[in-house]
Amino acid sequence: MQVEKTPIEGVVLIIPDVFSDDRGYFLEAMNIESLAKVGIDATIVQENQAFSYRGVLRGLHFQKYQLVRAIQGKILDVAVDVRIGSPTFGQHYKTVLSDENQHQLWIPPGFAHGALTLSETSIMAYYCTAPYSKEHSVSIRFDDPDLGIDWMLDHFILTEIDRHAPLLKEIDTGFIYSN
Repeated sequence: MQVEKTPIEGVVLIIPDVFSDDRGYFLEAMNIESLAKVGIDATIVQENQAFSYRGVLRGLHFQKYQLVRAIQGKILDVAVDVRIGSPTFGQHYKTVLSDENQHQLWIPPGFAHGALTLSETSIMAYYCTAPYSKEHSVSIRFDDPDLGIDWMLDHFILTEIDRHAPLLKEIDTGFIYSN
C-alpha cells in the first residue's frame, strides 16, 4: 500500500497493492492495521455502498471520518476543508477514483465530501467510523462559488437537499481547526 499526502492536511490518497494475473485481480480493500501504520487511527463501524448513474452528484456532505473507493466505474471525489481557523479552510482536494486505478481517499473529520459519477454507472463504497445520523448530517452547496470546484461535467442529478444546500459562509460547520 502506498500513501500520498495531499496539499490539505489530513486528506490522504491511498493506493493499494493490486495483484493481477490471468484470473483477474486481488486487493486488500481495507485493513485497519495497515491504516494505523500510516497514521490513520480509526475503527470502521459501517460500510455504505451507493450505485449511481452518470451525472449523479452526492454531496457536499460532512459528518465523520470516511474511506471512499470506487468498486465499479469512475467517480470524481472531492474533499473540502470546513475546519474553522484552518489555513486551508474552504479549499478542496479532488481526485478520480475508479475500478481501474483502485485508489481510495481518506477524508477525516472537518471535511465535506462530494462524489460525482463520471462513467455511465458507478458503485462507490464508504467505510465510516460512525453510524449515519440524520440529525448530524450537514450539506453545503456543491456549486458554492467560493469553493471554485470544477466538477468536470455541466449536468448534475441532485437530491433536493443537495440542490438547495446553503453556501459554506452561511453555516457554522461545528469543526474547529487544531494542530
